[in-house]
Amino acid sequence: MKTEEKLVRLLREQNKIIATAESCTGGLIAKRITDVAGSSAVFECTVVSYSNRIKHELLGVKKETLRKYGAVSEQTAREMVSGLLKLTSADIGVAVTGIAGPEADGTDKPVGLVYIAASDGKNTIVEKHLNTFDDNIRENNRNKSAEDALSLVLENFV
Repeated sequence: MKTEEKLVRLLREQNKIIATAESCTGGLIAKRITDVAGSSAVFECTVVSYSNRIKHELLGVKKETLRKYGAVSEQTAREMVSGLLKLTSADIGVAVTGIAGPEADGTDKPVGLVYIAASDGKNTIVEKHLNTFDDNIRENNRNKSAEDALSLVLENFV
């Protein structure tokens, strides 16, 4: 059974709703969830927050956080998921921000660096991942990050 299928099944059993805030994955987590029949019962929305403006204006990431730590940081991921839960009526939120590649983002942060935050409003977990691939760097980083985000929620919040 695929990760997203198991997640949707457990969310349905627990009568919980999930929402996502995605930067480097560009909506891939939401796509994987909504590929599962019956996901409309457990999935509220996704915010694809590629720009810092949307991270700030829609998700409430502080401008100071973006300036001090950058868009790809533990702090930004944490604020993204917090803002997502305030914006929605979801029980669980997951947020991803990272550098998909193949080029870096102009900072000293490496391609493949990803932060994933998941929260139920009481507990928040943020994980740092450094994905490395020899080929299809962007596609592989996005796919691995989506899988890691789904797994983080599955292992800790359902």
